[in-house]
Formats: sequence, C-alpha cells, structure tokens
Amino acid sequence: MQGLLIVNLIIGVIFVLCYGYQLYYILVAYLKKDKPLPEPKKNRIAVLVAAKDEEKVIERLIRSLREQSYPKELYEIFVVADNCTDRTANLAREAGATVYERENPNERAKGYALNFLIHKIWEDYGDDAFSGFVVFDADNFADREFLAEINKVFSAGYDVVTAYRNSANYGKNWLTAGMGMYFLRDATIMNRARAKLGANTCVTGTGFIFSNRLAKENEGWPFHTLTEDGEFTMDNACKGVPTGYAHDAIFYDFQPETGKDSWNQKVRWCKGGLQIFKLYLGRLMRGIFSKRFLTFFDMTNFLFCAYFTAVTATVANIIAVPLAFLAGAKVLEVLVMFLWMGGFVYFALMLFSLCITISDWHRIPAPWWKKVLYVVTFPAFIFSFAAPAFAAIFKGDIEWKSPPRN
Repeated sequence: MQGLLIVNLIIGVIFVLCYGYQLYYILVAYLKKDKPLPEPKKNRIAVLVAAKDEEKVIERLIRSLREQSYPKELYEIFVVADNCTDRTANLAREAGATVYERENPNERAKGYALNFLIHKIWEDYGDDAFSGFVVFDADNFADREFLAEINKVFSAGYDVVTAYRNSANYGKNWLTAGMGMYFLRDATIMNRARAKLGANTCVTGTGFIFSNRLAKENEGWPFHTLTEDGEFTMDNACKGVPTGYAHDAIFYDFQPETGKDSWNQKVRWCKGGLQIFKLYLGRLMRGIFSKRFLTFFDMTNFLFCAYFTAVTATVANIIAVPLAFLAGAKVLEVLVMFLWMGGFVYFALMLFSLCITISDWHRIPAPWWKKVLYVVTFPAFIFSFAAPAFAAIFKGDIEWKSPPRN
C-alpha cells in the first residue's frame, strides 16, 4: 500500500507542478486589465473555409458572414470545396462565396485545402490584396460583430489573433457541454490570460485570423498533421510570432453529440498531438530555458503534459495496484486513496468550469439548470480522454472526416 501511495503522490506532485500556474491564469484573466487598443485599421480580410461534403451547413455559415457589420468592401468569402461529392460548391456559390474546387485523393487533410486556397487567392487577386486571412469550418457561424471585433485586435500589430469559441449545441448533453466548456476555458481563461501577460495564445481549430505577412513567410499553409491548428500554434510559439486574443469576437460551432463521434474526435486529437510531439518537443523544451519561459512552459503543458500525465498515471497504477494487493493492501484502503486523488483533480477542473460558467453565464446557450449540472460533469468529460489517448498510440493512419451534420 505504501508503494502505491508513493506512486500516486509523485503523480500528484507532477500534476501540481505542471498545472498549478493555471490558477494564476484565473486571477490574471479576471483581474488584470486588457491592454489598450489603437484605432482599428481598415484591413482587407479574406475569409477562408475548407469544406468537404458540407452541403447541409455551408449556407448557414456564409449567411452569417455576409451579414457582418464590418464594411462589405473590406472582406470577401472564399470556399475550397475539397474532394466533394455533393452540392457544397454550388450551394456556396449561390450563397455568395467565391468557390475553388480541389480534387486530390492523395492529400485529404484540411491543411492541404487551406494551402491550396491561399495560393489560388494570391494567383487571382495578387499576393498583397488582403491583410489577413480568417479561418472558419463549414459548421461554424459568426456573431454579426465578429470581423469588426477581431480586426480591432488584429490592428494592434499581432500576426495571429484567436477568438471566443462558443458552442451552439452546448445544452444538448454532457458531451457537447464538456467540449463546449473545454473551448470556453481555453478562451475565457487561458488565451485571455496569455494575451494579457504577453505570452503566445493557442489556436483551437477555427475562428482565428493570421496576417498575410505570416502566410508569405510560411509560403502558404504548410501544416498538415491531424491537428494542424496545434501545429500552427507550436510553430508560432517557437518562432516568437506575436499573437493576441479578441474576447468579443464570438463565433459558434457544433460539438459531437454521440459517444461514437466524440470518441473519434478525441482519438484524432490525441493522434495529432503525438504527431506534433515528434515535430516540436525538442524546440519547446529548449525554449523553457530562454527569456520566453512562460510561453514555452505553457505550450509544453498545453500540448503534451495532460496526455503523458494521464497515460503515465494509468500505466503506473495498472502495475502498482496488483503489487499493493499482493503486499496485503485492503480493497477499501486502495479505493479511499483513489477517491482522494481523483477528488483533488475533479475539484480543480470544476473550479475552472465554475469560474467560466459564472463569468460567461449570459453567453452560454443552455437553460440555467443545465449550466449548473454541466459544471459537475465537466471533469468526467476530461477524464474520458484517457481511453482515446491510449487508443491513439496504437491507431494507424487516421483520415479526418466530418461528423454527421444536422
């Protein structure tokens, strides 16, 4: 029993060392004042949408973009219909977007589609026609002030600006609420605090802008892992690319509603995280010992520590528990120990969820009782990443597929 206790105490210490600083982020996010912004520039913006068989949702996104308060002459909507077999291209054109169709059965990831689209825009409009590129997924839709709000922060000189990602189906069930809270936590607390402290913010999939200057430096969009957003984030952090966060640039997406779709999403994310691990771990670890310690420490934790802490803790206990029983430990003693350890982590995760639910109460699209209920279920959702994390280790090639659309 003593050996099992020591193993879990070590894991607990590692957990606190890796994530204790995030409690400080809560204070920064809510108490530190935002940096003043200059007068916004009249930036020309290209909105990029990579769509694969998205005929059910593409019109809703384009409609929300065409209804933006941002001056119509300052932005255009571009869609790449990527290896589509449905009416996505025609519906996007009819809705008012400029559409390029791409057929490449050998390169089937979002990163390839975005790279194709950027180069097509440069070819047809010139490589200085737009100041920045905003990226959306086809199942997103944007608040009317989205472009105006993100441009305010973009005008302050950042090369990348992330936005406030909300979930349209947050109140559907504990899975959609769990993923919705995951993104709200990343926006309201993590990215908000990072921006206030001058650290790099994290891109979470969609709803962000990056500069034409950065696109030129990268020669388009060279990020092709399963989680190209995480790869883009790590590349920016390693290069010291200035990034910001726009709290009032709000957009919505839809989270997986079934256990199967949620599982597939988590496995894909974990597999993509392993791909990025191979590419960036060395650079991030070296950066921890530089003047930009906070960014590199934070990015290392964001991408790797949760994954490997969970896997290590599970493997260590699979080995230690039988040994504890062989040494005479009682089942009740082991159970109580795990309840204490699990309870500590559960409470920490609930703290984040509670802070966000209170501060963003009127932004969360769900009845009051579900908002309260999902504060309690959020830690369980995070724990549900453990099995997909293991599955990703042994999973072969994964092709990104859109979940079923409503």
